[in-house]
Amino acid sequence: MTDRLMSKAATMEIPIHGNGDSRRLPEDDGLEQDLQQVMVSGPNLNETSIVSGGYGGTAEGIIPTSSIQGPNLHQPHPNPALTGEEATRGIAVEKFDVVKKWGINTYKCTKQLLSERFGRGSRTVDLELETQIELLRDTKRKYECVLALARALTGHFYSLVQTQHALADAFSDLSQKSPELQEEFGYNAETQKLLCKNGETLLGAVNFFVSSINTLVNKTMEDTLMTVKHYETARLEYDAYRTDLEELNLGPRDAGTLCRLDVAQANFQAHRVKYEKLRGDVAVKLKFLEENKVKVMHKQLLLFHNAISAYFAGNQQQLEQSLKQFSVKLKSPGADKPSWLEEQ
Repeated sequence: MTDRLMSKAATMEIPIHGNGDSRRLPEDDGLEQDLQQVMVSGPNLNETSIVSGGYGGTAEGIIPTSSIQGPNLHQPHPNPALTGEEATRGIAVEKFDVVKKWGINTYKCTKQLLSERFGRGSRTVDLELETQIELLRDTKRKYECVLALARALTGHFYSLVQTQHALADAFSDLSQKSPELQEEFGYNAETQKLLCKNGETLLGAVNFFVSSINTLVNKTMEDTLMTVKHYETARLEYDAYRTDLEELNLGPRDAGTLCRLDVAQANFQAHRVKYEKLRGDVAVKLKFLEENKVKVMHKQLLLFHNAISAYFAGNQQQLEQSLKQFSVKLKSPGADKPSWLEEQ
């Protein structure tokens, strides 16, 4: 049917009247009916296929037109690999900036430190605060010496108590095996046991003294000195950026220098705020440390004196009273040693 229509369309002539109007021929009606039939029975445009093999070819390579969509109808999904790569690149750039800032800061501080050491640079000095810091360091060294001596005393006295305990056991054993010297060995054994008991009480007082001094020296004072260290680092950074700002102020004023001057001014102000804050923190900590030191040492020195005096005076009641006064709890001789089951 299609071939017949095409042949009709190719051979048909349309006569024209003189006035330009065309006459309708009977063949036109047949041609219009055939075209309408083709349009009705033809394929749906939405289901039309594109055949790559040409007319009459196989079904291979057919692409349904319904699967072809416009560019605005479907947005492509982002590539996860590209997103991860961008995130990694961002982290690398951030780390590079951190390292760059650290390098610049280290260079400036090292330059400032060397200038101070060789006498070519100026440094900010707070005489009152520097004096208190030096006094604290000297006090810490002296307290560390006292702590070492107190620990040595504890070790020696512990050996003495252990020796007295062994001697008391030996005297007690000999009193049972030597009837002629039973009484003499007996009261010597009792004396050594009493000395051993009082020695353990004194050891409790000395251990409490050592523990308190250790806390004061290695925790409280050390914490204050750590703040002092941060303060000294902030002071060095402050002086380094102050020197950098002064050098830029003395140089020529062009567009690049003005930009660098603004950056240097901002850095200087930031380090100035940090320096002043840490200076205030150090002053407060030094004040509280002094008050705490006096309070702790007053209690510990009084305990140490009363316990030593009562022990060598043989006053067992006063020795025990001294420990109760300062709330010192004694440990049993085998408290620190694990049981047989724990060892297994």
